Amino acid sequence: MTDDYAGGRLTIDLGALQSNWRTLSAISPASECAAVVKANAYGIGTAQAARALAEAGATTFFVAHPSEAKAVREASSDAVIYVLNGLAPGACGALAAIRARPVLGSREEIDEWTAFVKATGADEAAAIHIDTGMLRLGLGPDEAQELLPRGLGFRPSLLMSHLACADEPERPETEAQRAAFVELQRLLPETPASLSNSAGTLLPKTSGGDLGFDLRRPGVSLYGSMPVAGRPSPLKPVVRLDARVIQVREAPSGATVGYGGAERLKRPTRLAILSLGYADGVFRAGGSEDGAPGATAFAGDAPCPFVGRISMDLIAVDVTGAGEVKRGDWVEILGDHVGVDALAGACGTIGYEVLTSLGRRFARSYVG
Repeated sequence: MTDDYAGGRLTIDLGALQSNWRTLSAISPASECAAVVKANAYGIGTAQAARALAEAGATTFFVAHPSEAKAVREASSDAVIYVLNGLAPGACGALAAIRARPVLGSREEIDEWTAFVKATGADEAAAIHIDTGMLRLGLGPDEAQELLPRGLGFRPSLLMSHLACADEPERPETEAQRAAFVELQRLLPETPASLSNSAGTLLPKTSGGDLGFDLRRPGVSLYGSMPVAGRPSPLKPVVRLDARVIQVREAPSGATVGYGGAERLKRPTRLAILSLGYADGVFRAGGSEDGAPGATAFAGDAPCPFVGRISMDLIAVDVTGAGEVKRGDWVEILGDHVGVDALAGACGTIGYEVLTSLGRRFARSYVG
């Protein structure tokens, strides 16, 4: 079966991806702009994204798992690749074979990598992750103070931490993390340092100083999502999703639509049924109920509100005011009228989750 009969078309603009990397790189030109391509490059395809970003000028990439590092290495033979989720037990040889660098965040990981380097005699670099307030991964400040001054048995190529609240600029925690990072950076003064994620890249300063350091690690912003709410976005949309209309029907006032009869129609309504559902990553929370609107699709320039609950494979939208909409037409779910963050807001979630949840049943194409 070919993609000609898919219920959804996902179009990925690699030119927009490259443009976003250049935009983010220009914000703090004294600091290298890396690219985070974990989670299948936020849903758009690891190999395709890595190749496009390398062509744009990115030389350093971050992934979460060794399998993702392998995909990036296959796409770029000379990229510097860091594995954010640390060092899985016994994984030293596998990472060294593809020239991927683990981000070490515990005493156990540091000891295992040190033993591997000593045993093989290889010059294998790795990053050190210190925790400045996220309480997720990384050496605590006391551990860092104990371990790092005594010297490491390998070449530390990066000292990094991760911002917890940078998407809320008024929060004081970001400046507290920056100050803590500066203090701990003194333990490895010759090692390049990295603190900023997407939000820290887009808002590169706090009251106390610059967040850029030597290298920034934007992720979701590369793919067109603006992680800082209420700010104008300099980013281009990277993904477009269109859904196929499989039936158009007339419904009388007072009729209920979908599971549970969650929405009762207030007027005679023309409904288009789309071949798309929560199995494709359009979250069930984006449906509507009486008195509570949901997400909105577009037929051309005409808004078409979701009607009733989203099913696994189907969504009903109101096309009463959309002109001629017929079986076989395509309706925009993400695109010129509906950005990733707008759809996320309608579904009560964030752009990260929308992008990484886009389903496997779509017909995918790459442009740009």
